[in-house]
Amino acid sequence: MPDVDHVANGRPAEGRQRLRCDVLVIGSGAGGLSAAVTAAHLGMKVVVLEKADVFGGTTAYSGGWLWVPNAPHAIAAGRGEDVDGPKTYLRHILGNAYDSGMIEGYLEAAPRMLDFFERETEVHFNPGSGVPDFYGNVPGAATGWRSVVAAPYDGRLLGGLLGRLRRPIAETTLMGMGIAAGQDMRMFLSATRSLSAFTYVSRRLVKHFRDLLFHGQPVQLMNGNALVARLLRSAVDAGVELRTGAAVCELLRDGQRVVGAAFTSGEIRHDIVAGHGVVLATGGFPHDERRLREQLPHVRSGTPHRSAAPETNSGDGIRLAEAAGGHVSGRMAQAAAYAPVSLVPRTDGSVGRFPHLVERGKPGIIAVMASGRRFVDEGGPYYDYVREMIAATPEGEPAVSWLICDHRFIRRYGLGAVKPFPIPMGRWLRNGYLTRAATVPKLASRCGIDPTGLQRTIDDFNRHAARGDDPAFHRGTTPYQRVQGDPDHKPNPCLAPIVDGPFYAVRIVPGSLGTFSGIVTDVDARVLDGEGQPIPGLYAAGNDMNSIMGGYYPSGGITLGPAMTFGFLAAESIARDAAEHQDHGSKENAV
Repeated sequence: MPDVDHVANGRPAEGRQRLRCDVLVIGSGAGGLSAAVTAAHLGMKVVVLEKADVFGGTTAYSGGWLWVPNAPHAIAAGRGEDVDGPKTYLRHILGNAYDSGMIEGYLEAAPRMLDFFERETEVHFNPGSGVPDFYGNVPGAATGWRSVVAAPYDGRLLGGLLGRLRRPIAETTLMGMGIAAGQDMRMFLSATRSLSAFTYVSRRLVKHFRDLLFHGQPVQLMNGNALVARLLRSAVDAGVELRTGAAVCELLRDGQRVVGAAFTSGEIRHDIVAGHGVVLATGGFPHDERRLREQLPHVRSGTPHRSAAPETNSGDGIRLAEAAGGHVSGRMAQAAAYAPVSLVPRTDGSVGRFPHLVERGKPGIIAVMASGRRFVDEGGPYYDYVREMIAATPEGEPAVSWLICDHRFIRRYGLGAVKPFPIPMGRWLRNGYLTRAATVPKLASRCGIDPTGLQRTIDDFNRHAARGDDPAFHRGTTPYQRVQGDPDHKPNPCLAPIVDGPFYAVRIVPGSLGTFSGIVTDVDARVLDGEGQPIPGLYAAGNDMNSIMGGYYPSGGITLGPAMTFGFLAAESIARDAAEHQDHGSKENAV
């Protein structure tokens, strides 16, 4: 390994603590942890540095889904497919942004990555057999078997690390308990309507409160929380050193090669030399205001961007890569993974960010602009909601919309942070998060919406929704939309009139689940310079890496799937490079 005294960009490192490893991973989401676990299994000494005081990054907030066509789960169930299917689908969605090398490399490696984790680690998944691609009317779209989700996990198996796991967004939980998409959520939504669902939910709640009593925190881990927990357990089992509160401030170089990093922990600065490679996986730039202004037109126009990602994701990895000669793509269709967000007042004075991913597809809700007019298929992909909201905003005005529903809807499905019956909604009315009125015009006036426009929109919507039709936006006509709806509601699971007062509204602003625009890499996750050449020793994964989807959002799981896959590929590439250098050194010594 190089001597740290000679690699700190030409400056002496006297007085600093000196650490060494083979692979240094910066960031602890799915991309970083997958790289760390894989590298450790390949025989390398690995250190993970996390700036926050908890592990998990955006992954811990996520649904824990990965888009992986031909996953081992699908093959085992006899549901494998010709790779031309997903390639055709992506070509139609991505258009000129389709990068055959990156896409085809991903489609080949992702199933192999899953197979490795299922066989060698504590990371396990359940198949998304009924989870469709977002755009079911596009050639190559599938109605299921292209997704997997992290299997639930008993947090007690993490031991002391459980207290250092980032918890889910509080408002997306039920009293701190995570609820998984699919059957788990359906049971909770049906708890007051079905004895079997009531029994299921009662058992979950009893166990949850028992866990709080004996462990002081939830231990039934779901979704992205379960994925991070499984990766952490696997990392510890493989001998990975994990550090929180470690903010990387500089990459160390020996000529053009990146050979480590300087980081601060408390007030102490450390240099850590990584003999084989450094992987950047710090979660992109969802809270880097300068870069958001550069990359997002609505931010330049004066509309703030409210990402649901952790606030510690502030573009550190991207800045480090740029300082080492890397560059960020400016050719994304959209620079962020858009999602509609509502701002949630909290008792401690902070403001939460609730991502609206689920209830928009249920029957009996619409989204409107200040004019009172609809602008989007409410049950469609969350990415489209924000994109269309921004497009519908008059020039010079802030981008904002409202989700509107009636009393039947909010008590049946909830609305954002407001939970369904029997959970009270009083505090949300008192703190201003939720607006209520006896009539549609009064609700409009309280929200700043045109009353005549909103009444006209609802009257028109109701007339068609009663028959299960939506001539304006064709809601409920694709498999994804129908899965998002209520299968017990007929004739269209996504449509019902809004008629039972009082009426309710929640204000929606542009947000995201993270960023798409990132560091340009090759298919081995090696960071490329402005000439397209790899920067020796430097890799990127997760949202630090430029999205292979070109700034589009074709299906759920297109962030975590590539994050884990390219973390896995980065570790494999580092191991190959290390072996080649060792072979080369052995030959030179022999000569």
